[in-house]
Parts: sequence; C-alpha cells; structure tokens
Amino acid sequence: MEKIQNYIGGQLLEPISKTYLDNVNPATGKVYSLIPDSDAQDVELAVKAAKEAFPAWSTTAAEKRSQYLLEIARLIDEQHEALALAESIDNGKPLKLASHVDIPRASANFRFFATAILHQSSESHLTDQVAINYTTRTPIGVAGCISPWNLPLYLFTWKIAPALAAGNTVVAKPSEVTPMTAHLLSKICQKAGLPAGVLNIVHGLGPKAGQAIIEHPEIPLISFTGGTSTGKSIASTAGQLLKKVSLELGGKNPAIIFADCDYEKALSTTLLSSFSNQGQICLCGSRLFIEEAIYEKFKNDLVQKAQALKVGDPMEDDTRVGAIVSKAHYEKILSYIELAKLEGGRVLCGGKAVKVAGRCEEGYFIEPTIIEGLPYTCRTNQEEIFGPVITITSFTDTQEMLKQANSTSYGLAATVWTQNLDKATSVSHQLKTGIVWVNCWLLRDLRTPFGGMKNSGIGREGGWEALRFFTEAKNICIKL
Repeated sequence: MEKIQNYIGGQLLEPISKTYLDNVNPATGKVYSLIPDSDAQDVELAVKAAKEAFPAWSTTAAEKRSQYLLEIARLIDEQHEALALAESIDNGKPLKLASHVDIPRASANFRFFATAILHQSSESHLTDQVAINYTTRTPIGVAGCISPWNLPLYLFTWKIAPALAAGNTVVAKPSEVTPMTAHLLSKICQKAGLPAGVLNIVHGLGPKAGQAIIEHPEIPLISFTGGTSTGKSIASTAGQLLKKVSLELGGKNPAIIFADCDYEKALSTTLLSSFSNQGQICLCGSRLFIEEAIYEKFKNDLVQKAQALKVGDPMEDDTRVGAIVSKAHYEKILSYIELAKLEGGRVLCGGKAVKVAGRCEEGYFIEPTIIEGLPYTCRTNQEEIFGPVITITSFTDTQEMLKQANSTSYGLAATVWTQNLDKATSVSHQLKTGIVWVNCWLLRDLRTPFGGMKNSGIGREGGWEALRFFTEAKNICIKL
C-alpha cells in the first residue's frame, strides 16, 4: 500500500512521528493508501526550509520564476492521464470530469500566473509638480496555503501558483481527504527542478497540521479555501497575530430562471450546475427560483433529466454522478434530505442512497435529488449541504424572489437566465454575491476577481487580485 510523503526542502519525507492516516477510495469504501499524520514538528521543518529558500527565490528574476512554473505546467499536461486517474480515485468524481476539468485547470493556473508576472506594472503619480510617488510590490515571505477536497489539484494550484509567481515561498496543506494529486505534484516539482524549499507540502489533519500553519509566527499570510466555520476560526486566530488572510468559503447559490430564457440552454446548464461533481462545487446552484409561467414544465423536464443521469463507478465513461467524497459527508447529505422531509419538502426525484454493483458495492453514492415545497427560511434552504441536492421554488414577483435569493448568510455566486438585457443587468446588480453568471455557468476568465460576500469569504483570488494579496505594497515619494 502506497505511503504518501511530505515534500519538504525538495525531499519526500516521512512524518516525524512516523504515523499515518487511512486514505479511502470513496467509490469502493476501502483504504487504498496512507497519509502522513503530520503535526507542528513537520510544519516547523517546512517553515525552516521555506525561510531558507526565500531570499534567493524572492530575488530571482520574474522571467526565471516564470520558466519554472511553465515547466511545472508542461509536466502536469504530460502526466494528465495519471493525474486524472489519481484524482478520480481519491475524490470519487467521474474520471471524465477529472480529465476534462480538474487537471487541465491545474496546469492552466500555473501557466496563467507564470505569464502574468511578466506583464505587471506599478503606479506612479506626479504630485503638484514637486514630487513623484511610485508604488513597488514585493513578496512577503512564507505563505501558508490550505486547500479543500472537492477540486483537489485544481484549487491547490489556484493558491500555490500566484504565491510562487509573486516570489513567496510556500508551506501548503492539501485536504487529508484527497491528498494524492498534491503528492504527485511534489514529484513533478522535483522533476521540474524547482529549487529546494520554494514549495513545501505537509499532509495531515486540519486541527494538527493546518492549525500549526495558521499559528506559526513566521508565516505572515494565509490563503484558505474550505468551510465557513473553519474560516471563522482561522480569521480569529490570524487576527490575533495580525496575519494577512484570504478566505474563500461556502455558498448557497441561487439559480434564477426567467420565463424568457433560452429554455434548452437553461435546462441543460442548470442540470450541470446542480449535480456536477456530485454537487460538491462551491459554485453549484443549490436553490432554483423558476418563474411561474414555466415552472411546471421546467420542473418536470429537470426531474426527467436528473433521473436519467447515471450514478455509478467513476471509472465508467457514461457515469455522470460519482461517489460522495467520504462516508461522513455521505451521511451528512442523507441527513439533510431527511431534514427536508421533516420541514415539509416533497422529494420529486432521488432522495436515496444508491448501491452500485461490483467493485463499488461499498461506495458512497446518492441519487440526484430535487425537492420542492420548502419555505425559503428553512434550514434546508439556508444551510450549505454541498451534495447532489437542490430545492426548487416558483416566483412571480422579482423583488420578492430577490429577497429570498439574498436571504442566506452566504454570497458566493448566482446564475441568471433571461434574454432581456435590462432585466439581467438589474437583477445582477441586486444580487448580493461575488459572482453572477448570466446565461452561463462556470465560465471563468482567470483575470477576473473570484470570491464571495458575507459568510462566503474575505478578499478575492484570481488575476491581479491574487498577485496583490501575495505581495506588499510600498509607496516611495521622491521630491524633485
């Protein structure tokens, strides 16, 4: 059985404690590898390596840093099939999804920030003809990057790439639930010749390894993606230590479908945005608001399409809904379906666990589930479920619908379906979310800011926003 190792100072190392955690394939319910159960000792070793590497890396020419990152991107592409397979096994997502989305996006992240740093510019101001003020941006030091389990390599690289591109060194922790592709990235970095200590990857549990990163006095900035409750805890700790923090947290995203939408596009895309990756994407639409004039037709068509989605072995090409990432999360999702029934919801389709024959008979599978008849204030409509479960509600009054859409403590993303430009613009401006997709979903331009309002996070990632986060601004004033 393979033992994943930490990547510290350019070397693959066992945890100092020599203890390991089980890594379970969610499609089979069986342990298939072991994860380092790292603690503060391992984090200390990683910080030491990162600190030693920082002076040289931070002063390396941007073009040279770019070359290292481009080589990592090239090697990710070269090892595309192996990485996609590892991601599918580790996470339970369909292999086809990992192959088409997760791994290409991981290399794109490195490639984007590798080239972005070659085009940075600084501000300058001529002040009353007597002075010139100009701004420099310099790397800060050791960045702590903590990423989630739902899009493991995709979101891991989304943090690491800008941090390294900006000239910081990194101590990173992937989710202990899905560590395999981060481990494979360690080997890619070795092959790419990335200088020792520039990137360090420590595996383990959040309360041990993650907390040690957050609390370490020589890690001045933290970038975290994950649950809102964990984000609040990180913000509290980091605030006491005056650390710079970026938090990308949960979502309870509305999908708003007007009667004048492009019906077929709205239907097919809403199916995708509801159940892609088993609904385990922070950007999935989990609350559908459908205009009354098309409600019954849209509901019936969506139910029919959801029932036709194959739930099964992630390795099979026609599987559209794979395994839930872990037993604990599988049980949480099922408990929310039962809660929805208690709150008066009607399950239109799904609502049950699925037993998949063959090698996956002990895996964690749940049918795509659509529920109607719930008040917008109920827990099912207010709390993040993060699974293949959506609620649907009809509306006639746009302002009342917007009140309901904005009623949760989250504000990450929304979709709006209408062919009326004035309506699309008005509704988009009134939605309290960091991202609004009109007549599309998950169409990402990496130059744009990414992040949420309210309990969906603090700060923005992507483009210049990310490079600004990972650098410190300094104004220099020269009197003429």
